[in-house]
Amino acid sequence: MRSATLAPPSEDKRWRLVDATMRRHGHSPNALIETLHTVQESFGYLEDDALRYVAKSLHVPMSRVYGVATFYYFFSLKPAGEHRCVVCLGTACYIKGGKAILDTISEMAGIKPGQTTPDGRLSLLTVRCVGSCGLAPAVVFDDEVKGRVTPPEAIDRVKDWF
Repeated sequence: MRSATLAPPSEDKRWRLVDATMRRHGHSPNALIETLHTVQESFGYLEDDALRYVAKSLHVPMSRVYGVATFYYFFSLKPAGEHRCVVCLGTACYIKGGKAILDTISEMAGIKPGQTTPDGRLSLLTVRCVGSCGLAPAVVFDDEVKGRVTPPEAIDRVKDWF
């Protein structure tokens, strides 16, 4: 059983939740996703200091931690907006209009993918797959997956968010 000898990045009491998750799993590298999830739930996003702390505490290379944090759409490296719109750009979604949806929302909201509107109301994100290829193109609106979305439907859904 490994134990963490590192101090958390700050005195913030939310680090106790993160430490408890790692401790519950014996500081095993296999606890990476669950630990990152705890950080995300506790702080709202995964900042660089948090990624380094998790990597060192679980004895996992930073490249692996960063790879996991950027692979899964539910992890964010930046503070998210009040609302999140995640457009799937996997092969099926891209072919069936995912890029057009992304471009339309991007133009209407005045932000690029990966950005949040200046008022902090909408974050526009992309992923390689949401696992709903049969419903392509798929878009996740505030954690709700919608399939066979058209650009006008997407705009109608997010227009009040910016």
